[in-house]
This record gives sequence, structure tokens and C-alpha cells, in this order.
Amino acid sequence: MTAPAAIQFRAADAADPAGFAGRVALFLPEGGALDAGAKRLDRAMKGALGRFAASPAFGRLKPGEAADLAFPAGIAAEAVQVIRLDRKAGVEEARKAGATIGRSLGEAGALVLAGNHPRAAEISLGLALRAYDFTAHKTAEAKPAGEVIFAVAKPEAVAAEARPMAALAEGVFFTRDLVNEPANVLTTYDFAARLAAMQELGLEVEILEEEDLVKLGMRTLLAVGQGSDSPSKVVVMQWNGGGDEPPLALVGKGVCFDTGGISIKPAAGMEDMTMDMGGAGVVAGVMRTLALRKAKANVVGLVGLVENMPDGRAQRPGDVVRSMKGDTVEVINTDAEGRLVLADVLWYAQDRFNPSGVIDLATLTGAIVVGLGHENAGVFSNDDALAGRFLAAAKAEGEGAWRMPMGPGYDAQLKSRVADMKNVGGRPGGAITAAAFLARFIREGMPWVHLDIAGVTLPPADTTLAPKGATGWGVMALNRMIRDHYEKG
Repeated sequence: MTAPAAIQFRAADAADPAGFAGRVALFLPEGGALDAGAKRLDRAMKGALGRFAASPAFGRLKPGEAADLAFPAGIAAEAVQVIRLDRKAGVEEARKAGATIGRSLGEAGALVLAGNHPRAAEISLGLALRAYDFTAHKTAEAKPAGEVIFAVAKPEAVAAEARPMAALAEGVFFTRDLVNEPANVLTTYDFAARLAAMQELGLEVEILEEEDLVKLGMRTLLAVGQGSDSPSKVVVMQWNGGGDEPPLALVGKGVCFDTGGISIKPAAGMEDMTMDMGGAGVVAGVMRTLALRKAKANVVGLVGLVENMPDGRAQRPGDVVRSMKGDTVEVINTDAEGRLVLADVLWYAQDRFNPSGVIDLATLTGAIVVGLGHENAGVFSNDDALAGRFLAAAKAEGEGAWRMPMGPGYDAQLKSRVADMKNVGGRPGGAITAAAFLARFIREGMPWVHLDIAGVTLPPADTTLAPKGATGWGVMALNRMIRDHYEKG
């Protein structure tokens, strides 16, 4: 997998900013006052840093933004990156400042003069996340970014604070890699194998093959994949770090490629459907993070891995299939397949693990993109407390999320003439009726949140913390929610 940039924390007074050959980054507050490290660098630069700090150009910078002083005289650095950041900056501004460094990180690496800034660890996380570069399929020799050295007043304390953040960055990178992979590489076989490899981190991983799914009665999931040569699978990942407490269940949609099936999608843009396993990717990234940081919580992650292809064996519009729960579903549109996958996995998760709550993630509907764009995921829930926990965590991590309504009127749109329900309810409220469908597979009294992440998984442009491509949205928010509400001690 893509590895985060190597970051070391060293004593500020041991750093040699004048002799460092890569990029040197430092932070100045509003007004441009220089701290001890900046004054030392300014002397080597013959006062050029101080002149810039007093200039209108610095005054125009917004928090987290930077200006480069290229190949400055008197020092070895290829550039000095001056970033505006106050000491009282919040987490979001600190990560943005780090991302500014990560965006321009090159082979020569960077020396970050963080001194005694209280957000040094958060800055390092922002740097790591934005420095991500998916190069697995580029034939030119990959040139990894150089080492990053944070010169800080208390290196051991900052390193200890940053350690779980490094685990988080690796979890986000794992998710991004999965979502960025093409479907001829990330088949259901390959996806399952990558998850099974996480056993070396202490996760318990179990792969349910098609014969197992037939015995369990997961017919709605199997119907989605029956037109593909790639066999459908369910992968169960358990992290047991919280004693005897019932686990929190995370359930992810893992459609490794979605043609739409017989209800085939238009050709334009279909290449992006490699990301239709984004929900499963987030679940995998969260589970990796929990294992790496040895979380004191019980969490089970379940993903349904299928490929939705048109074929002589593929399910047809008008077919009726029976779920593991026992309900029958009239398939009106084979391109509304994710909810069929989730229906069986949601029921299995509750039946086997009796969790304390269930959160599912899926790139489920285009309707949520129409409603919320690429800034927010849609949040649907039957439980205000669980929804509130997630929304608070998402806000704290800067991951956009917006709660959407549910109600009997939307549920009524799923009424079928020939079965217990239809798999679509028409164009009005499409994201809500999709959630209403899933709600039918949640047991009474089970706290549940559905996250429709279609708009935030693979946005059309880069974001503050990610280059163009997969964002890994949701790993940070779920990790924080688990840390804040489900960990012991």
C-alpha cells in the first residue's frame, strides 16, 4: 500500500535550518512576529525572512496559506515556505497548514520549524494526508517524498501525540488505495485477500464464500453478483480490544465495479464506478486504524464484495428475490444494487453479533450528490444519540456530514404489487427512499446510521487534505467516534 511520508520529531535547538538542502517550512502568526527558530533562520538569510514577514504579501495570506521564498541566499534550502498560522489556531487550520507543506513535498524532504507550536502533531497529520500520491500503475520510476523532520521544543511529547495520528493516516491511505484501484486489479478475490492480510495486525478476518452465502440465504446479495465471473464474498473483520462489551458493527457496500447490470449505465463517466466499493473501503480503513493503534474497543467490520455485470445469468428488472431476513424484493432497477447487498449483510451483522449499534456506509445514490454536492455525506438514522455521536465526530474531524429526514411517506414509495417491497421508490427523494429500504433490514430497537457517501468518496477536484482522487472520507470521523464513545479506559 501507499506509505505515508516518514516523519521524525527532533529537538528544535538541534536543527540546522541553514544547512538543510530540501524545503524549510515555518509558521508566522498574524503580524509576522518571528520566534527564536525563525530569527535564527532570518540571520542566515541576511534579513530576507523578516522583510517578507513585514510585507503586504504576508499580510494577504489567510490562515494555513503559504508563500515560497525560492532558493534564498545564505542557506542551502531550495525554498523557505512561510505559512501563516497563529498559536491559537484550531485543528482545521493546523491541518490545513500541514497540508500546504505536504502538497509541495518533494524528494529532498522538508524541515518544519514548529518550535513550541501547540498544534505541531495536527500539522504533521495534515502534511501526511496531503502528501499522498497514488502511483501504483505509473510506469515511470516512482520518486518517493523525502524525509520530513519536525523541529519542536518537546520532541518526545509531540511524537507521542502524533503516534495514533500516524495510524490514522495509514488507515486513510489504505482506504484511498482501495478506492483508487482499477476494477481489473481490485477484484473480489484481491479485495478479500488484502483484508485477510490484516490478520498480521491482530484482526480476526473471516471470508464467507458463495457456498456459505447460499447456506445463509443471502439471496439479494448473490443476485447482484450472479452475472459476474468474480464470485461474491462477505468478509468479516473483528477487533476485540474492549473486553466483553457488544461490538459496534460497521457495514460497507463493496461493489468492485458497477455497470448497472441489465439496467446499464450510460458509458460517459462509467469509469468512475471503480469507486462503488467506497463504503467497504472506509470500513477496511477504520479497522486497520483500530488495529494499528490498539484501540480498546470491540468493533466488527463486515463488507459485501460483488461485481454488478450484464450477462446471460444476470438478474433482470422484474425479478423477485428473497433476502436473508425472509422478505421478498421486486427488483425494478438492477442499478439500485447496493441496497440489495447491504440488506443481507446488515441482517447478518445483527443476527450473528447482536451489536450495540450499526453504521453502514455506501456510495448508494446519485440523488445524494444532487442534494448535497461533494461537500457533505448524507446521514440517515433511527436513533438521535448515535446520529449525534457521529455528526459531532465528523464536525471535529472536518468531514462534512448532513442529517437527512426519514418518514412513513418515503417508506410508502417502496410498495410493490408482487412482493414485500420494491428496490426503488422513484426519482422523488431517491436518497431517502434508499435509506428507507435499508431501514427495513434493521431490527426494532437497534440503533442505526446509514451514510450515503456517493458525493464525498471521489470528488471531481482535490480537497484540502487529499489530491484529486479518493479522499478516504469517513475513516477519521468513525475513528474519533469510536475513540470518544466506545473505548474503555
